[in-house]
Amino acid sequence: MIKNILSIIIVTIAFFTSAQEVKYNLRMPKPQNHYYHVEMELSNFSEKEINIKMPIWAPGSYLAREFAKNVNLVKAFDGNGKALTVKKTNKNTWNIQKGNANKVVVKYEVYAFELSVRTSFLDLTHGFVSGSGVFMYVEGYKEKAGRVEVFPFEEFRVITTAMKVASDGVSNDGATTYVFENYDHLVDCPIEIGNQEEFFFTAAGVKHKVAMYNFGNYSIEKLKVDMAKVVEGATSVFGQNPNKDYTFIIHNVVNAQGGLEHRNSTVLSVNRWTYEGPKYIGFLKLVAHEYFHLWNVKRIRPVELGPFNYDEENYTSLLWVMEGFTSYYEKLILLRAGFYTEKQFIDKMWSSLNYVEGSVGARVQPVAHASFDAWIKAYRHNENSRNTTMTYYSRGSVIAMMLDAKIIKHCKGKESLDGFMQKIYKKYYEQKGRGFSESEFKKEIASFAGQNLDDFFAKYIDGTEIPDYNKEFAPLGLKVEYTGEAKPSIGLSIAESGGKVIIKGIRSNSSAEDAGLSVNDEIIGINGFRADKKSLDDYFKTVNKGDELSILISRDNQLYSVDLFVTEYERPSFKYSLSEDKQYYDFWLRKP
Repeated sequence: MIKNILSIIIVTIAFFTSAQEVKYNLRMPKPQNHYYHVEMELSNFSEKEINIKMPIWAPGSYLAREFAKNVNLVKAFDGNGKALTVKKTNKNTWNIQKGNANKVVVKYEVYAFELSVRTSFLDLTHGFVSGSGVFMYVEGYKEKAGRVEVFPFEEFRVITTAMKVASDGVSNDGATTYVFENYDHLVDCPIEIGNQEEFFFTAAGVKHKVAMYNFGNYSIEKLKVDMAKVVEGATSVFGQNPNKDYTFIIHNVVNAQGGLEHRNSTVLSVNRWTYEGPKYIGFLKLVAHEYFHLWNVKRIRPVELGPFNYDEENYTSLLWVMEGFTSYYEKLILLRAGFYTEKQFIDKMWSSLNYVEGSVGARVQPVAHASFDAWIKAYRHNENSRNTTMTYYSRGSVIAMMLDAKIIKHCKGKESLDGFMQKIYKKYYEQKGRGFSESEFKKEIASFAGQNLDDFFAKYIDGTEIPDYNKEFAPLGLKVEYTGEAKPSIGLSIAESGGKVIIKGIRSNSSAEDAGLSVNDEIIGINGFRADKKSLDDYFKTVNKGDELSILISRDNQLYSVDLFVTEYERPSFKYSLSEDKQYYDFWLRKP
């Protein structure tokens, strides 16, 4: 018996000592040239050849960004420094002929000069690493745990990331080693490297770290209080927070980029003057949106969104749930945290509703299609996008409010959309450990709302009909009135550029389109008068249905005269008022 146990121990030790090991070394010796130097140390891989791959996209941002385009020549060496044969086999894969080498060191450089929440950046002021665009992985081994050692530029003093520091992670030369559970975890933990200011606060029993890159008009003490309120408001939806710690990386810049969610961190890009006045609420709304994602999309998710396929697009028709529900809750959270009044919250939702229904594209693209086609349309706008597309953020938030009303009515004010979110979080994330299919989501929401939703999905999810909002929102204590009316219009939008009046948009089926006007045409005159932006704006306010207009334009430096008649266009819009009995109004807008 003793002999058998010893044999098992010896075999076990042999297994672990020969298990594959992955370690990354990240250096930035000359930040002004914007290159990260990456080394992958691969040990105990038994295959004669291995493939290493660079993702084409960053989870949470649904566009194939082709990160391999930033990679310079990839080289590989065995443990003795002997060069190994490396051959690129497709746009994001490199094959390494390693033979019997027990250790392989892969070296490559990544050009990083696009500062956004989803791409990497490096200059003399700081470095930002969005992992899927910097770290390659070994094909077939994404599940392997590993280490990444960061060697900061000599003038950078602070490293901020949600990854844990290894037990032996701090070295005398300023480098720090972090550990990751698998490749998904590695790229889900962005890294800020520089001299950013860090501060901490605790909310919902979770320790939060905030790293502020660059100057801004922020007050740390104010942010500690207000961000804590947002965290508490978001956590109240689920009654629990799955994290022990959470990291905010905030870039204070001129051209704000929004945010990108991660499991226990987020990156926010905001205007550096956003922390005072009306803009400050916008910042807190962004905090609420990205923080809510730690539940909704990072844990509550479609099956297509994790584990990730980094080689190609990951299509799902449910982004209206992931982003739309989150857009609804970002406003509810600010209401519950005390930053919105009830009227401000409803006004914000009404702004989304009227934006959605007043958009030409809302009658063309169903929200399920908008979700599925995010990869090819949402991030690739052109001059015709407003005529053909609809945002799943705004449309999804309105649908969330409609479903909230159905649940509240069915449960007679005992449950709301909060309860549904709690249910699918527990069932699919905690119990099943996976995402849900589209059919499973539809079945779950119908069951919780206590009704068949086939017609609802056909009309408003897979179709483009305008709901009967007065009926839909009656349980919330709202009366809804249609306010759209036909008004004279030729169907174009203009802007001033370089002293010229340029057409920026043409509405489908408008008189402007029928007459042959196009985006980028320069309007020089109208009905015999020279035009500027102000005079045109004033002129268009005076026209009536049936008026004839003669417009002189320049297209590619050739002059054309275009004649058209003013027609009418009715843009759908709605207004709300409170019902006398308010029904479940108080329950809907309750505060913890």
